[in-house]
Amino acid sequence: MDQVRYTPIGYISSPFTKPEGMPIQPAGAENVKGEVILKEEYTAGLKDLEGFSHIILLCHFHLSSGFELEVVPFLDETLRGVFATRAPRRPNPIGLSVVKLTEIHDNVLHIENLDIVDGTPVLDIKPYVPGFAGEENVRTGWLEQTDEEQFNRKSDDRFRSDREASGQSD
Repeated sequence: MDQVRYTPIGYISSPFTKPEGMPIQPAGAENVKGEVILKEEYTAGLKDLEGFSHIILLCHFHLSSGFELEVVPFLDETLRGVFATRAPRRPNPIGLSVVKLTEIHDNVLHIENLDIVDGTPVLDIKPYVPGFAGEENVRTGWLEQTDEEQFNRKSDDRFRSDREASGQSD
């Protein structure tokens, strides 16, 4: 199997119209509000989701094109392997974000702690259940040397492709 295709189930409505200046993780996006606008044909799939305080959003980084296997991540100044980072320019530009679910109205999920740019396609929604991971003694690699303040950093243009930098986009 050489190719996998997904169809978005909805889109993000966010106060961030471009990646630059956006929080790089939900931890740095406290109280930032937005919405997941689900396509109406998927509304029935939201049944029972209102009982969860947080959800996992899997998204397609639609503004990302191309990738490098080694990058300098936002939280560091050292060249790292892309799979040891959460950098947006990846072989498969898929993002994961855990956000707070505040309410659901029909096909619209109201969320907080949003670190996703406006218009981002949503591929899937899953309930966040901390006990499911079941992991103890977790190591966080090079991030163990990162202080708490750095988690509040904002995005810059380091992961923009040449095409985006010249004002062209998809």
